[in-house]
Amino acid sequence: MNPPCGRCKKPVYPTEKINCLDKYWHKGCFSCEVCKMALSMTNYKGFEKKPYCSMHYPKTSFTIVTDTPENLRLKQQSMLNSQALYKEDFEKSKGKGFSVVVDTPEMQRVKKTQDQISNIKYHEEFEKSKIRSDAPPPENRQDYEEQTPNPERFRQPAGQVHPAAVAPPSGAKRYQAMYSYTAAEADEVSLLEGDVILDVEPIDEGWVFGCNQRTGQRGMLPANYVRPV
Repeated sequence: MNPPCGRCKKPVYPTEKINCLDKYWHKGCFSCEVCKMALSMTNYKGFEKKPYCSMHYPKTSFTIVTDTPENLRLKQQSMLNSQALYKEDFEKSKGKGFSVVVDTPEMQRVKKTQDQISNIKYHEEFEKSKIRSDAPPPENRQDYEEQTPNPERFRQPAGQVHPAAVAPPSGAKRYQAMYSYTAAEADEVSLLEGDVILDVEPIDEGWVFGCNQRTGQRGMLPANYVRPV
């Protein structure tokens, strides 16, 4: 019995039979599915068991991979290989002095909280530094507030006469107090802002020896509280 043609479905006789793409064709029916150009065994292109010419051969941009048991096995094996490589890299990184930290939402929240705390501390320190900026810290005081001069201690009672000013010797160095200072030891000199200091001689780093012209008291005083005039 003669088989039917793959296109016209009519019987195909042996003298005009073309066996291709698992079908039998009349020579005239073996043509392109799009432009109907006659094809031969040397110039056709098959797609889904249908003949096409080179111009109209379907071009697929992607291939659909069937999720078969073999593909599932290969996918699982690939995942296992990836995990093994990750563990190997992690073990190597442990000896290099750093840790791998995952940037999770919780880590981002903790980081944001730490940044806010750092900003608050920065502003607190900045405000404190503005308060202390107009008073240089002397080397012998531990707390700025304890050394803040009290104007009441330097107020002279009514009718009290200051000691006579000491005349400076020829060539003596004259300094002027930029800040008030209260003597902490018996060999130190107290100062009021604007006092003139005579016979100033450096002692060591941070201290000088001189005479307060206002009080006539001689002794040591902090060098960063006075300036030459």
